[in-house]
Amino acid sequence: MALLSVVIPIHSVHGYLRQCLESLLGQPFTDVEVVAVDDHSPDGSAGILAEYAARDPRLHVVTLEANVGQGPARNAGLDRATGRYVWFLDGDDWLEPGALAAVADRLRETDADVLLVDWVREWWTGRAQKSWAQRILREAPEVFTMEDWPRVADVLHVAWNKIVRRELLDRLGFRFEAGWYEDLPYTYAVLSAAERISTLDRICVHYRQRRVGAATRTAGDGHFAIFPAWARAHEMTGRFGRDPAAVRPVLFRQMTWHLFKVLGNRNRIPRGARRLFFTRAHEHFVRFRPPEGYEVPRGVEGVKHRLLAGGHYRTFEVLRAAHRLRVRARRRGRRTLRRTRRLAATVRAQAFRRYYQVQLRLPVDETLVVYSAYWNRGYACNPAAVYEKARELAPHLRGVWVVRRDRVRDLPPGVDHVVSGTLAAHRALARAKYLVNNVNWPDWATKRPGSVHVMTHHGTPLKVMGLDQIPYPGGVKDPDFGAQMRRADRWDFSITANAFTTERWASAYPCRHETLEFGYPRNDRLARATPADSEAARTDLGLPADKTVVLYAPTHREWHRDDRMLLDVEDLARQLGPDHVILVRAHYFDVKPGRRGAGAGLVVDVSGHPRVEDLYLAADVLITDYSSLMFDFAVLDRPIVIFAPDWEAYRSIRGVYFDLPAEPPGAVATTYPGLLELLRAGAHLGDDATAARRRFRQRFCYLDDGRAAERVVRRVFVPSGATPPDNDGGRSDQTSAPGVAIPRQPGARDDHRLSDRAGGIPASRREG
Repeated sequence: MALLSVVIPIHSVHGYLRQCLESLLGQPFTDVEVVAVDDHSPDGSAGILAEYAARDPRLHVVTLEANVGQGPARNAGLDRATGRYVWFLDGDDWLEPGALAAVADRLRETDADVLLVDWVREWWTGRAQKSWAQRILREAPEVFTMEDWPRVADVLHVAWNKIVRRELLDRLGFRFEAGWYEDLPYTYAVLSAAERISTLDRICVHYRQRRVGAATRTAGDGHFAIFPAWARAHEMTGRFGRDPAAVRPVLFRQMTWHLFKVLGNRNRIPRGARRLFFTRAHEHFVRFRPPEGYEVPRGVEGVKHRLLAGGHYRTFEVLRAAHRLRVRARRRGRRTLRRTRRLAATVRAQAFRRYYQVQLRLPVDETLVVYSAYWNRGYACNPAAVYEKARELAPHLRGVWVVRRDRVRDLPPGVDHVVSGTLAAHRALARAKYLVNNVNWPDWATKRPGSVHVMTHHGTPLKVMGLDQIPYPGGVKDPDFGAQMRRADRWDFSITANAFTTERWASAYPCRHETLEFGYPRNDRLARATPADSEAARTDLGLPADKTVVLYAPTHREWHRDDRMLLDVEDLARQLGPDHVILVRAHYFDVKPGRRGAGAGLVVDVSGHPRVEDLYLAADVLITDYSSLMFDFAVLDRPIVIFAPDWEAYRSIRGVYFDLPAEPPGAVATTYPGLLELLRAGAHLGDDATAARRRFRQRFCYLDDGRAAERVVRRVFVPSGATPPDNDGGRSDQTSAPGVAIPRQPGARDDHRLSDRAGGIPASRREG
């Protein structure tokens, strides 16, 4: 007997059915059976069901000879189901990865009769809308009854957000009826009768909002089914509820809200049927009003209650029309306010730009260095490492950071800053002698004579960048390549981590600048790291010393419209067991800070941690896909695992500079079962993985000797004796820093000197 039976009625959903089935059968959790009921669907759903059933014995297909509707189809599936718990799902919806295992864990933890899960509405436009019940699910007690926690009635009354013990359904003898609103009796019958209710505060269901075809958003007389549905809900609650008197006011409140919701939508009830619908609503109001009375809401809602109680249809409609006019007026007022605010923001920006232009006419401040990282997100990356070294070697310079207002709190003590978008920030950008950033400055920022722009970049590139993206339009975020090049034209120096990066940037950013192939300053801390540094990082993060720490850091995919990760980290924690901790570091485009536990292991979301180097030092193993973090983590010479389930898609859509699975920094897995097998067998610690990591480090990390920031500072800020740049022919140049030796790449020829300056190309690259 399976733990879970997922019952899916199928009718006219062949365009969505594969996604639904894949979301169920593709999860690693196996203690589940899927019962799909073909409700005489006129499309190709039967063929799809047969295809999936032939290759997965967990899928059982029930075929009906006639179309009976969603309710009776669910009954047919329930008769076939054998699981200890039943979960009704719609054929056009789908489950979140890891949902089955998370549900199973929660059921075992709480021994719940009913488990409510969170969901997200997926609109046909591509917009994802989180549920309004999220807060209720989060604040609910561990285990409760409906009388203990009446707010549970506010959770959407549908079948697919509830997993119900089969014994409870059998005790109720529950059967769905035909027609719309069949979920109402089901919801309140199981909630009122359950002795143990619990919640799972995580998104499990993706609730599709179809453009056409949703019954409850379709105009027609079918909405009159709401009355027998609510009558049955009251009847079953009175018959099976643990405390009907305590639940009655809650049910009445929900019913009244629901009737007003349907009545208030003029697109649902045909114009000629509105009076009849109101009359039926009035009868239900009077019939099910608690005999002990109830608290009438205040304001407009209270007026609506009184009108419905008295059956005053005409007054209700007049006031409803007046209310709609007020709502429209408020909407127009809000639109006007938004336009006014946008205009004010535009005027403000123009005034600030004029102030900036005035500041540009004033002398350059020869001692001012302005720093920024990741679009003013905070103190981080290569600019932070350069800043720290400049304070040591060039104390005559004053460093100022440009940061967003919400990131000021993350700045280390003593770091001078200005808030982005303010007059102070515009003044600093206009007057600074040096501007250091790991991304480009805004388009309006001018490269004034005498200023020096240092582009540090923020990663060795696996994915193509700059002009190299042109053949891969599917992965392009900024298709204005001319503007990209104009921004790159402002660079005086471009810092690269290795010869590989220097070569890639030559075609990606063919601009006039001097290349400093010095290694990445941010990796100096890693190159000098000691066991004591790692221990301190773990302590600061609150990580136990006796746990194996796995850092999972996936990259961003421009073509994905959400931040969903391909790896089910909760299940990974469960599989690895209690002696592991999983740190999850989302890409900075996908940051969702927080912390959560999972199963026997622990999953900690560190996406909001300000310094990624702390996470490297704390981690024993890195799991990533195509993130440039792998090049930095390799400096520590610790195991790296590449989890690349969509490598072919990523390579085709985003474009890459080399074949990562063929030239990896360690072990490679392309499927989740393969990843688990690899980790359990210790393949990431074996000789093959170690040899792959050694080759990777020789190719990409040979400059990481702990002195990259010093080389940059001495070349840019204290360039005494340095040879001036030679940008002949528009090529970028490579130079060395005075007095600072640069490590050579293992296996490089004797004439491959980074200081060789013939046309900006090292001698070894000019031959032939």
